[in-house]
Amino acid sequence: MQKLLVCTDLDRTLIPNGQLLESPNARSFFRRFVAHSVVSLVYVTGRHLALVEQAIADYDLPVPDFVIPDVGASIYENQGQHWHRWQSWDDRLAKDWGQKTAADVAALLQDIADCRLQEPEKQGLHKLSYYVELDIEAIAVIEQVKTRLSAAGLQANYIWSIDEEAQVGLLDILPQNANKYEAIAFLMNEQDFSTANTVFSGDSGNDRDVLISPIRSILVANANTDLKQQIQATVEKAKTTDTFYLAKGNFLGMNGNYSAGILEGIIHYFPQTKTWLSC
Repeated sequence: MQKLLVCTDLDRTLIPNGQLLESPNARSFFRRFVAHSVVSLVYVTGRHLALVEQAIADYDLPVPDFVIPDVGASIYENQGQHWHRWQSWDDRLAKDWGQKTAADVAALLQDIADCRLQEPEKQGLHKLSYYVELDIEAIAVIEQVKTRLSAAGLQANYIWSIDEEAQVGLLDILPQNANKYEAIAFLMNEQDFSTANTVFSGDSGNDRDVLISPIRSILVANANTDLKQQIQATVEKAKTTDTFYLAKGNFLGMNGNYSAGILEGIIHYFPQTKTWLSC
């Protein structure tokens, strides 16, 4: 294998901050694997860049070659001493919102009481993020937001997920083409990767667009049971089960949660790389 693009979500996928336990040494195995010279590592996350850097320090994660933060609303390339933001991706997304920023969009939604703006550092140029309490009917709230923005002529992508640790709903509003899948596909094209040498791992609803895509994907074992069932049903109906893998555990005696599940899935797709773990 000449090169391999390893893309992964962070929270509760690579980072073991969910309710289930992490297998001992799983992250050490992951660090060893991605240190291989042919691997390009990408973190694809809802975190903003500063929180990605914090996670790298807090959890002793390998520094990636690229970061796709803000649920796909930006792309950064590691240039050694600094992160270079890809203007080409920003330009593509700006068209969906008619050159409007997240602040402009927020003004259109300020009277929707069930949507509570997240902290300023969690907003982005093309990412608007809200908290929605779990006792609220989320579908109705999202439909209200969609109706408002559609009337304003804005093409948007709505991503719903749940922060299990904080027990709160998360609603991200982005330009229509801003999602994890489109951002990864853009990076793949720019860096000359294909679906034959790209893999993605995730655990939650904001990973769904990649998990059901043509990209070879992994759902870690600690993912929510409902999401597991939904994704499995979707890929079975679409007959794309060959590009979806649900981690089960028992790979190298590990439980399939977090980085153990990532490695289990990668070896499923690329069995020849198993030897990299013993180098």
